[in-house]
Amino acid sequence: MTKNLLKPKISIIGAGNVGMRYAYALAISGLARQINILDINKEKAEGEVLDLSHGAPYYSPVEIVYGEYDSLANSDLIVITTGKNQKPEQTRLELVKENVALYKNIIPAIMKYSPSSIILVVTNPVDVLAYTAFKLSGKPSKEVISSGTVLDSARLRFLLSKHFEIDAHNVHAYILGEHGDSEFPAYSSATVGGIHIKDYCLKCGDKSCNYQDELARIFKEVKSSAYGIIKRKGETSYGIGLALVRITSAIIKDENSVLPVSNLINGYLGIKDVYLSIPAIVNKGGVREVLDIKLDSKEEGQLINSANVLKNIIKDSGM
Repeated sequence: MTKNLLKPKISIIGAGNVGMRYAYALAISGLARQINILDINKEKAEGEVLDLSHGAPYYSPVEIVYGEYDSLANSDLIVITTGKNQKPEQTRLELVKENVALYKNIIPAIMKYSPSSIILVVTNPVDVLAYTAFKLSGKPSKEVISSGTVLDSARLRFLLSKHFEIDAHNVHAYILGEHGDSEFPAYSSATVGGIHIKDYCLKCGDKSCNYQDELARIFKEVKSSAYGIIKRKGETSYGIGLALVRITSAIIKDENSVLPVSNLINGYLGIKDVYLSIPAIVNKGGVREVLDIKLDSKEEGQLINSANVLKNIIKDSGM
């Protein structure tokens, strides 16, 4: 992996909506000095690169290029956004198997041309495909991560901030487990300005407000957010694009930031050999450390359930 942090190269596999929202936000961020875009539709990738490059006078210097698999060489970070979309009548497991098959082509190519890169998986279902990438690559698990529940947690913080009328930067709360139906909010560790969320709720003085009902309502809205956006506009991409830039910053700038990325869990609450989201310290090496976050008994059960759900999907997918 290129060690010169002044000239990072980031490759994006997939020039669809998510890949290009990320590329756009990444160009504006100034984090990269080369953004390399690959897509099976080479003409589209070329058009996207040309379009994005024409904004060069308005963002920090960055070379934006397109290429084939050999162009992955010397990437500091490779972000995989490509994948099959779920078709009408198609089961989730059928979709998983299609994307696992896709990864059986992508991961060997990455290992051939840029074996030292950090791999960031974005293709859904991200937990299963991050595990797939880990197994196929043979890389240390810390170097293969997924976006996990970083976006889900951002949605939670945003909705809590609206409810409390507080800047979202001062609301700290995580969605943990699967990026999917079995995810859950870790309200036992959530804070507003350093005050536990329960205490902050109780001090508001509104006797008509049941804080537990409100928190449950907010999580329900978080969980249905993607479905609501997809129903209205067909896809979600801006939020995840920005979430990916946040993860990228932690890696490229060696920040040692705490983020709920999906990473390999081995031993926490007896959970082993599965990717799911728990707060982890992220830096230029990928995941430096998984934090031993204290959960209440209900949340512990939810995390174990989430792990079991994912392990069953992995088993059925043939990995």
